[in-house]
Amino acid sequence: MADSWVDPAERIGSDLHLDLDLNPDMAVGGSRRAVLGRALREAIRDGRLAPGTRLPPYRSLAADLGLARNTVAETYAELVAEGWLVARQGSGTRVAPRAKPAASPRVPKPTPVRPDPPAHDLRQGLPDTASFPRTAWLAAARRALNAAPNEAFGPGDPRGRPELRHALAGYLSRARGVRTSAETIVVCSGAGHALRLLFGGKVLRGPLAVESYGLPFHRSVLEAAHVRTVPLTLDEHGARTTELSALKGVRAALLTPAHQFPTGGPLHPERRAAAVDWARGCGGVLLEDDYDGEFRYDREPVGAVQGLDPQRVVYLGSLSKSLSPALRLGWMVLPDHLVEPVLRVKGEREAWAGVTDQLTLADFIESGHYDRHVRRTRQRYRDRRNRLVAILARRAPHIAPTGIAAGLHAVLGLPPGSERSVTKAAAWQRIAVDGLADFRHPAATMPAHDGLVVGYAAPPDHAFGAALDALCRILPPPPDGD
Repeated sequence: MADSWVDPAERIGSDLHLDLDLNPDMAVGGSRRAVLGRALREAIRDGRLAPGTRLPPYRSLAADLGLARNTVAETYAELVAEGWLVARQGSGTRVAPRAKPAASPRVPKPTPVRPDPPAHDLRQGLPDTASFPRTAWLAAARRALNAAPNEAFGPGDPRGRPELRHALAGYLSRARGVRTSAETIVVCSGAGHALRLLFGGKVLRGPLAVESYGLPFHRSVLEAAHVRTVPLTLDEHGARTTELSALKGVRAALLTPAHQFPTGGPLHPERRAAAVDWARGCGGVLLEDDYDGEFRYDREPVGAVQGLDPQRVVYLGSLSKSLSPALRLGWMVLPDHLVEPVLRVKGEREAWAGVTDQLTLADFIESGHYDRHVRRTRQRYRDRRNRLVAILARRAPHIAPTGIAAGLHAVLGLPPGSERSVTKAAAWQRIAVDGLADFRHPAATMPAHDGLVVGYAAPPDHAFGAALDALCRILPPPPDGD
């Protein structure tokens, strides 16, 4: 009854972790009080209890630590007398303002030297972050969370949320010509994650045929999985898939048929058919990275190769270009026989893709906002592409941009032997841009070409003109006589 006046919240108090080495045989009085006093002083001294921090009421702390109330009360009083704590009516007991933690001697760490951010960012693969549809995404999140069943917030399904898989099945069928259902879609965090699951998890095994120019990141993921990659020759019609039948031991090939990365252009229809025929004939698998599939400007839509044979093609997609790489959401459309092996590798619970983003994306697609966003950004990137082409025609007509019918970048062909000097000049001028050689497979046998891979999506609107001007200043002059 003595404590009946104490507010229930005050009884509970704030949580306070103290390391007390209490011997069960010691007396309840001074020894336990001394141990508690040392622990509180140490917590204040090393900064875990900052000046002004309110301590729990002594009744609550006594209950939490299994001590007598008097022991805690007397310890508080002792520390108040010593100046470690202050106690005021109505304000509780707090760490004294002057109870500064002692500076512990530390070996100074060297300050990391970080490069200055680029003045102009023309790297490939970066979308326009300012165009992320914040208002529409927030509205979709609210609708999705209101409609979500309670079980959605339990352990995640490694397949991905059914709402998202159903939405993706409809969208991919309609917009990309993919033949699928929700049952053959597995959500992941992007193409790199998909490759880790497929090859790191030994669902598929190497060697793997790849295009002679491609993403170094993909090759590094495959190398980490101890997968040998074999380059296919490229030309203006894409990868020469007729070379697949001559590659000994190869039963899988990774292609970017919608828009070859980075050289540009779709895979020729005859080569698409040749790749599918090869996979059927050897019991192999094609991996289709639908890179930039949504962003086409001067050509008719090119459907997915997966539509030719869903049982021989693994279709990979993500939001990294169409919405944002920060969302870390992607998907695999798998042949029936690969679904269970991939799920075994993923494990019993989803460890990568958050449920709230999955639910939001499902609503974003079903409500039509994703289509509208893609159409808006497609026009935005087309305008950017046109400005790049126009300024090159005016100031550097000897530099021909290629691969510009789709995607977020262009390849600028350079005179032989000039790429290294141009990329050095770009670095000196703080222009972030990639050389074509950075994407060449180390074992490629096709002739090398000098060039720049120029991304035109990332610079903000107010800085895009200056970025193009800076780019033109580092380009080599025309040859003598031109």
